[in-house]
Amino acid sequence: MIADFILAWMHHLCFLGMAAALAMQWALLNPSRPAIPLALLGKTDAWYGSLAMLILAIGAARVAWGPKGAAFYLDNPVFWAKIAVFLAVGAISALPTLNYLRWRQQARHNAAFQPSPADIGRVRQAIRLQFLGWLALPILAAAMARGL
Repeated sequence: MIADFILAWMHHLCFLGMAAALAMQWALLNPSRPAIPLALLGKTDAWYGSLAMLILAIGAARVAWGPKGAAFYLDNPVFWAKIAVFLAVGAISALPTLNYLRWRQQARHNAAFQPSPADIGRVRQAIRLQFLGWLALPILAAAMARGL
């Protein structure tokens, strides 16, 4: 019981941390900023990705060793919908990550480099889509926990 409590708590902390990292990326990419802090943006994205891997590992532990048993999750279509949304958000997150890497590479060659407003707009659109996925995840989790 204590192990499940700790795993659930860690799962929720990772979720909140990922939401915070995504919000921070959004704020750092504010078009009204005089300069985009590319190094901080990269670190924030790295935290986002690291927390995503950790939340998957913790979730897998909850499926494998949680008191509800693996069958509860694996036979539940809402669980698979939740996994699909999480993976879709992860796929969308590749666009910002690839842009951040490209921007940092360009900044290494040109210290004055800043991404174009069009590039920033595309990345912010990807972040908006990720936020939409993030809104769906707790709804799916609540539905799954209640056996819907």
